Amino acid sequence: MDLLVCRGLRKRFGSVRVLPPTDLTLAEGSVTALIGASGCGKSTLLRLIAGLLPPDGGEILLDGQACRAPGPSRLLVFQEESLFPWLSVADNVGFGLGGLPAMVRRRCVAAMLASVGLSGWENVLPGALSGGMRQRAALARALIMQPRLLLLDEPFAALDAITRERMQRLLVDVQARTRQTMLLVTHDVEEACLLADTVCLMAERRGIVSAQALALPRPRAVDAPAVVAARGSLHAALTASMGGGGEA
Repeated sequence: MDLLVCRGLRKRFGSVRVLPPTDLTLAEGSVTALIGASGCGKSTLLRLIAGLLPPDGGEILLDGQACRAPGPSRLLVFQEESLFPWLSVADNVGFGLGGLPAMVRRRCVAAMLASVGLSGWENVLPGALSGGMRQRAALARALIMQPRLLLLDEPFAALDAITRERMQRLLVDVQARTRQTMLLVTHDVEEACLLADTVCLMAERRGIVSAQALALPRPRAVDAPAVVAARGSLHAALTASMGGGGEA
């Protein structure tokens, strides 16, 4: 069943066309990765879907209903975790649950913090956490709202390699438990191969130019032959989309 359908989405900033007419369909419960060179429109597409930017044309349908503004059904986790520095971890994670009774809210927050490995850190301010822990809290803040679609804009790019691997494993675990539909923007082809069911390649001013399905169970080993083959194929396609040059 299709959860999200985008048809003919396009966007300009002044005279610059940053996203040509672009189509994208996400199946419910799937993980889709967007890869492509810097400036090809990945983050713009994510912000259009989140409702943070108005499209210049096209339509966005979630569960068959038109989306024209931000809402709790589509939540975006940024590369920078964007926690409120003056609130505790628990208050950050439970920020969107203000309409619930305090006892219910505390139970929900405690369960979500346990699911991302942050039990015991409820009363700590974000500044006292490591980068990986702050990103776990940001992920928990989004997941606790039970969005229909979770959007992730290079959420692990600022982390060191070991922490990034741990966060990737956490995301796989969370998705296995919740069957959360996710759309992930990443520059890392290996990350896309480890996490996604489908990898979409975007090219500058051309939109999505190809999609590759990865019918592999998760978790996946980075050195598994199928993952190595997919990584090589996607890297070659990415390089070709950039005219054989630039940063892959």
